[in-house]
Formats: sequence, structure tokens, C-alpha cells
Amino acid sequence: MSKQLIDDFGRTVDYVRISVTDRCDFRCVYCMAEEMTFLPRAEIMSIEEIELLAKAFTELGVQRIRLTGGEPLVRRGLLDRLGNIGNLPGLKELLMTTNGSQLVRYSKILKKAGVKRLNISLDSLRAKRFRAMTRNGDLDKVLAGIDAAIEQGFQRIKINAVVMKGSNEDEVLDLLEFARDKQIDIAFIEEMPLGNIDSHDRALSFCSSDEVRAIIESRHELHAMAHQTAGPSRYFRMADSTTRVGFISPHSHNFCADCNRVRVTASGRLLLCLGNEHGVDLLPIMRAYKGQIEPVKEAIIAAMPSKPEKHHFDLKAEPQILRFMNTTGG
Repeated sequence: MSKQLIDDFGRTVDYVRISVTDRCDFRCVYCMAEEMTFLPRAEIMSIEEIELLAKAFTELGVQRIRLTGGEPLVRRGLLDRLGNIGNLPGLKELLMTTNGSQLVRYSKILKKAGVKRLNISLDSLRAKRFRAMTRNGDLDKVLAGIDAAIEQGFQRIKINAVVMKGSNEDEVLDLLEFARDKQIDIAFIEEMPLGNIDSHDRALSFCSSDEVRAIIESRHELHAMAHQTAGPSRYFRMADSTTRVGFISPHSHNFCADCNRVRVTASGRLLLCLGNEHGVDLLPIMRAYKGQIEPVKEAIIAAMPSKPEKHHFDLKAEPQILRFMNTTGG
């Protein structure tokens, strides 16, 4: 059996994002509806199934696994078994994306379990605005969580900020200065049209990476970095700071040509592209062949030819992808 996952366009997949839950303690306006219907627990992968899946991917050459949600730290039982994933042979990095609300409590456990890097969502530094954008988030708790994570000494910590006109584009420089002060990285993200929302018009609120970069360069000169990470960010540096500034630009600077990643939803569906529905349901296979890894690996390999060349996001059209980001996995 092949020990590498290669699609029909010659791209090697060595990075998988696994959603461990569709549930979250926030209700961010760009991520989900205010009144959400979550999956029945029986339709969500068990922790043991997540472990098996992670092992299958690493045996197929995946070197980086990112655990996402929803909010991964609200998933019961995850932290008790997290070290089993972090210690998988062949895995170079175990990563996590979180909203930061639970980091005061859990950052030490994450570090001990082998998590190397954290992405922490932070779209505003203004308490009232933060609550409005997350619908119920506590900014002070998230800021304390960021400090707790910094204290633990993760290899890198990155702030993820989704920038939307009329919401938080006036905080781009404030967020950047926050990252510089904390000596952590920051990535500015264009909103992705996943799921139907009624809180704002995505076409009107769209703020491109070029616009964000222009705001930053009104104060700081940015220099493109030759070395890039395994993710979709394109990074820049500043002469007077260790902070790296990233831009994730699914609309304005499509990054599909060198895509090296796939996603698995909390319900065990392997998604071969963020912006398409190409995929295969792995959960029925895991439950039909309980504890057996080879059928899972075979299904993953068989799915690779279905990975599309690129996505086709269109902000002016009705969303083609009806699943919300919390279902997709961040």
C-alpha cells in the first residue's frame, strides 16, 4: 500500500485537519447561525475513532495533524487521549485551532500531550464588539488564555483574525500591535462563504488581503518570507519584530495550486477541498470494520483522485457549500 497520498494533480497530501466536534461555546457570526442544530452524538466520531483515523493518516505519510472544531477543547474525553495522537510515529507536528476560551484551564495539558503550535481566533480587542462578533464570547477570558499559552512555551502561537468591513477592519493595526507586543504571529483571513447566514451581507463586508496589507503598510513595511508553513497563509516579516504576518486569501489570491491538505469533519466525512463537496464518509467504514486500520487507509487512498483542482467561491451568489464552518472544521 502506498505510503504517500498524491492526488491527480501531483499534489502530495501531508497535512490533515480533523474536527473533533461541531459544538462550540461561541457562535461567531461568520462561522455559524445564532440558533444551531448540532449533530446527534451518535453521528460524531468517538475519541477512539479519531485516534484510529489519525494513525491511518500518519501511516499514509501525513506529517501534520491539526485538531479543530467547533471548539476542540469542549470535546469530552479528548484531552485524556490526546497524547496518543501526539506520539504517533511519523507525526512531525500536532497542532490545534481554538477560540482560546479554555486555554487558562488546558494549555499546560496541551503542551504536555505534544501540541506544538496553537492558532487562536481573535477578531477584536474591544469587549463589546468581541461579544457581538462571537455572540457570547468573553474577551478577558480569551486574552488570559493567550497569556497562559505563551507562558507554556509552545513552538509558535498565531492569532487568526477574520476581517470584515463594517465590523472590525478598523482594528487591523490594533490587532497587529497586540501580536507584536506578545511576540506571537498573526494571520488575517478573508471570510469564506460557507453556510447561509443572515447576520451580514458577505459581498458588502468582504475585505481583501490586499486591503488589509495596505492598512498595515501605512505603518509597517512588510517583506515577503521565502519560507512558508504547511498551511494556506502567505507570510511577511517586519524589520523590527519577530512577529510573522500572514494572509489567508481564498478569494483574492487563491492558494489551491499547492494545496497539501484535506479535512475530516466531526461526523467522519473526508473532505478533499474546503470549497467543494468532494469527499467520502469514513465513519461507516470505521464502524463496519471496528478497530481495523487497513479498510480506512484503503478508503482514504481511493478518495484522492476526487480531490478537485480548485474551489470556486463566489461572494455574490448563493453559497454553494451549505455546511457551516463549525461543521467543516476550522
